[in-house]
Amino acid sequence: MAETASENWLSLLDWRRKMSDLYAEVRRLYASDPAAAHQLWQRVRNELFKSHPQSPLLMEAWADFAALPVWPYDPAYAFSSAVQTDLPPEQFTVQTSAGHAMPLIRVGRVNLHNQHHDLGKLDVYWIDVYGGGIFLPFRDAGSGQTHYGGGRYLLDTVKSADLGSLADGRMVLDFNFAYHPSCFYDPQWSCPLAPPQNKLAAEVRAGERL
Repeated sequence: MAETASENWLSLLDWRRKMSDLYAEVRRLYASDPAAAHQLWQRVRNELFKSHPQSPLLMEAWADFAALPVWPYDPAYAFSSAVQTDLPPEQFTVQTSAGHAMPLIRVGRVNLHNQHHDLGKLDVYWIDVYGGGIFLPFRDAGSGQTHYGGGRYLLDTVKSADLGSLADGRMVLDFNFAYHPSCFYDPQWSCPLAPPQNKLAAEVRAGERL
């Protein structure tokens, strides 16, 4: 039986709460065991995608759904970075998958360099609508081939997708937790697409995949 409009909003609230609880536990585990945090992230998301009324999956996909395809955890794709804030202010709009305009403000830039990879830099944004939130979408050389062409999300605090920061203020930026926006699964969702300046030259073989 289909949900009423009120039931739909309340089930969305439940989804948001469950995601918030998930990322709180992921942050707790991540400090000592990133791989275990990643396993938890996969397990809970698979459960929600399989059974929750707000699952982004189309109804016809539920019966055959087993798990979201994700690359095995690879610590080489885990980064931390201070946010560079001495940049000229930039306010602009990006298109969503449904053709709507989404206002963003660039709040800084992060450097993706560790002992394994130097992926370059990505801009970090504030979603400039009611409530707001930090947003870090990206594309890479595999976009449209091994994952969604519109990009994936590394951080989206509106949806509680946040791995936190270290004691010195550096952001935790682990691509193993990169995920597809809801519009990848169902076009009824309207998702902001990664802007052109947030494309990495290399392919990032970590996180959610096709």
